[in-house]
Amino acid sequence: MTNENNIVLTTDIKEFPLLVQGKVRDVYDLGDRLLFVTTDRISAFDVVLPNGIPGKGRVLTAMSLFWFDFLKDTVENHLITANVDEYPEELQKYRDILEGRSMIVIKAKRIDCECIVRGYISGSMWKELLQARSEGLHEVHGFQFPKTLQESEKLPEVILTPSTKNDSGHDENISYAELVSTIGDEQATMCRDASINIYTKAAEYALTKGIIIADTKFEFGFKDDRFILIDEVLSPDSSRFWPVDQYEVGKSQPSFDKQPIRDYLAGLDWDRKPPGPELPDEVVEATARRYREAQRLITGS
Repeated sequence: MTNENNIVLTTDIKEFPLLVQGKVRDVYDLGDRLLFVTTDRISAFDVVLPNGIPGKGRVLTAMSLFWFDFLKDTVENHLITANVDEYPEELQKYRDILEGRSMIVIKAKRIDCECIVRGYISGSMWKELLQARSEGLHEVHGFQFPKTLQESEKLPEVILTPSTKNDSGHDENISYAELVSTIGDEQATMCRDASINIYTKAAEYALTKGIIIADTKFEFGFKDDRFILIDEVLSPDSSRFWPVDQYEVGKSQPSFDKQPIRDYLAGLDWDRKPPGPELPDEVVEATARRYREAQRLITGS
């Protein structure tokens, strides 16, 4: 449950079955609804590390709640309530754990893909573009990129680069055509259009707060034939947030996420397999500060 620093690494709600334990979230089956609990777990290179990041679960929850409200006129979402007073009686004794880091949501039928939206070239897509260029090509997953495009540069247009949805292991980037063949043209079109609309609205807002949203990922599902946004949305765990005042084309960017952890781990002799190494206190605190700053800039709180 919690350790001496009030970091929540695991949950143990005995009254309801644990449906999924992800890298960060514990999802409980409430029958016709789900309980999402966002822990303070942190992962790197697909390995959950032994340390937690203090307050991380609360930051992610607060940011998702902010964006769900901000985007409610753009797309329906799965949120029912994050008010513990409205939770079932059986959950009230877990209030200390649930307050500020949980929400009850609609039980939707998930569309099995991650909708990654990119306004800037970075991360895995940049690496794949470099590989393509080494072979004399400028196309990645069906997209033709300008020959002069540099790392972290803004793309000519916002694009959807979907990936497979794997509950374990690393997701794999696929083309839009492959997405259509997997989930059908109608669902693929809905995912693409909603993803680009959400990203565009959120990115325009974030710029006014000093943040570039370079890319992000969304998940969607259906409830009674209603197409809805599910899971989390636009947090430092699912998005690349870059400070506008430090943005410089042609290199990787500082970001409001777990970059201090990646930098620390890159200097270790670790094979990137479980168990992950213990993180020093200064790395944990540096990461926590980045998460809190992202929340402050985006939500104002």
